[in-house]
Amino acid sequence: MQESNSSNSPSLSHINAKGEASMVDVTRKSVTQRAAVATGKVMMSKATFDLIVSGGHAKGDVLAVARIAGIQAAKKCADLIPLCHPLMLSKVQVDFEPDESQSQINVRALCKLAGKTGVEMEALTAVSVACLTLFDMCKAADPEMVISDIKVQSKTGGKTGHWIREQGTVNNGASAC
Repeated sequence: MQESNSSNSPSLSHINAKGEASMVDVTRKSVTQRAAVATGKVMMSKATFDLIVSGGHAKGDVLAVARIAGIQAAKKCADLIPLCHPLMLSKVQVDFEPDESQSQINVRALCKLAGKTGVEMEALTAVSVACLTLFDMCKAADPEMVISDIKVQSKTGGKTGHWIREQGTVNNGASAC
């Protein structure tokens, strides 16, 4: 791991002393129970929203397909993000909350394991792919859908312990990578 510079500013853990990309060495880290929750949303027309919620889409149950895609994506995170560690996830849960007032589907992913590194990337990947799958299955009906607000909401375990996003914040000053 690279140490912070003398000004105590955060360092990038995936960059070695030579400035090269480097996978973090977690060999000496303790195994702890870890979990992360990420969220995102897909905004769409009222007609598309109604089609998804009613289950009337010609391609079938859009939310069921997006759920499976999100779970599968979390398990493949290390294949997609070059410096992520392959993890033995013990739980991946993808949930959808239709918001009729906004004509949007809110997506939430929970990832858990007992391990030496966190699962934030897996939760973010699950949410991202679930949102992309919703878009893919409905793009013919509504090419103007918008995917937004993908972010980590909370994480537990590891050296930094429990962290929860403050409402309305983008960056609460937590250390980088």
